[in-house]
Amino acid sequence: MSYQKYVSLKITFITLLLITSASIEAQTKRIKRPKSTVGVYNVDKFVRESFDLYDKVYKYDGYAKAGTPLDDHDIDVLEEALVEMTALSESAPNIISDLDGVGVLKQGKATLQMNKAKKALNYSIKTAKALLLGQRERENKDDESSNDQNTNSDNSSGAPNTPEPPKPDTPPAPTNISDNLEILGKFDFVPGDKLLFFDNFSQDFVGDFPSKWNTNGSGEIARIDAAGGNWFEMKSGYNIQYIPLILEALPEEYTIEFDLLTSGLGNQTSSTSKLIISLDDNDTFRAGSNSASATIPLGQYGAFNISVSNKINGQVIVNSQLQSDIRSAVLNKPHISIAVNKRRFRLWVNQTKYIDIPQLMAPNKAISHLKFNLYGLRDGEERIFIQNLKIAEGGVDLRRKLMTEGRISTNGILFDSGSSKIKTQSYGIIRQISQVLMQDESISLKIVGHTDGDGDDASNLSLSKSRAEAVKQALVSVYKISDNRLTTEGKGETEPVGDNSTSEGKAQNRRVEFIKQ
Repeated sequence: MSYQKYVSLKITFITLLLITSASIEAQTKRIKRPKSTVGVYNVDKFVRESFDLYDKVYKYDGYAKAGTPLDDHDIDVLEEALVEMTALSESAPNIISDLDGVGVLKQGKATLQMNKAKKALNYSIKTAKALLLGQRERENKDDESSNDQNTNSDNSSGAPNTPEPPKPDTPPAPTNISDNLEILGKFDFVPGDKLLFFDNFSQDFVGDFPSKWNTNGSGEIARIDAAGGNWFEMKSGYNIQYIPLILEALPEEYTIEFDLLTSGLGNQTSSTSKLIISLDDNDTFRAGSNSASATIPLGQYGAFNISVSNKINGQVIVNSQLQSDIRSAVLNKPHISIAVNKRRFRLWVNQTKYIDIPQLMAPNKAISHLKFNLYGLRDGEERIFIQNLKIAEGGVDLRRKLMTEGRISTNGILFDSGSSKIKTQSYGIIRQISQVLMQDESISLKIVGHTDGDGDDASNLSLSKSRAEAVKQALVSVYKISDNRLTTEGKGETEPVGDNSTSEGKAQNRRVEFIKQ
């Protein structure tokens, strides 16, 4: 047989093998790790990492078959492995393209090993998801069993208990307006008072990458009129960072806020899909030795936890999963709020606080930059946008300042565009004002509204008056402050404190003053 015919038959055999093996389902029989390397760096690395992860999952699969339940550490390991496996699987096409120019025999061996590694990955991803889902189902059954026992013990009549219908995955919305008022009344997030960075992308052209950001990936501005103006669409990818270009390092106390908009999320969205918000000690695309991060889960087919982690001097101190079900929230344009007070880190989704860790941040102002990373979404089908990113230095207690100085001015009370409807994330400030009024019933306040320079003078004057009145009504209806202790005034755009030609300046000018009478 000639060499050419031998090579031709070899290629045909490999092709047939690939076609048949591509249809093989994930299996429980152990897949053997290749005994030798190929000599192509990316291929050997892919195969090694795939089987390292496969060995982890195979071990836990064995536990499950033996009836051994997973503990918290096991769940953490599986969830982290699932993220790594998904990213590795997505990188396979790029690695195969690296084989161009490699000899025919080496290319055949590489393709066989890649195929075996991909089969191991497919098994691992499928099995890890099943193990994690099974664990959640067991936890739910345990909860239901506990509830059943409690119900039985409370039933003193001896009559059989009628089982309740299954609860929906998504919690129902409040049906009583007083429920919402109670939530607003307890909301305690207060934004910083000194603006460090603001971007609503109004100065950027649609289709461009935003001018005040940096990335090692891709993204663009999209116009979404139904959701209010320009939004920044981030692209999902492994280790891709989006970094706002803040001119100065973050201080010891500051707040971060932004609005999140999603499209195309559903039951097919990966359980590993998430938006990662990181605070780091550098503004590069690599993680530093001091960091803190929180993830917003985006998957819809289950209630996935919010995770939080940190590193201090290169050592992981916190790596935890916080129970949450924010599936409904992420579909309905949630507002994300973060407060950093020296080492303390808190995070709210809308008005619900999910994270409050006293010593998450590295000490001595080691952390100085903000980064975003979007992971696990299908390109073109599942999309994430953000808007109104605001970073402000905090640390001033508005209550104390109002008592000692007799007046405060804040741009943290936000309204819908061109409207006097107060955004719900603003109630932390209004709550502080109510506490001053409750503490000293002799105090009366004048509430003064200000607008930016957009629009005509008459409209802005009218808008500022209605906004001041809306704040008054919030104090009366939510916090039960007497109406006769509050007066209102609007000044429109007549007293600017910032440059109305920039988005930061406009944000400074949109403010509310409280003045003791």
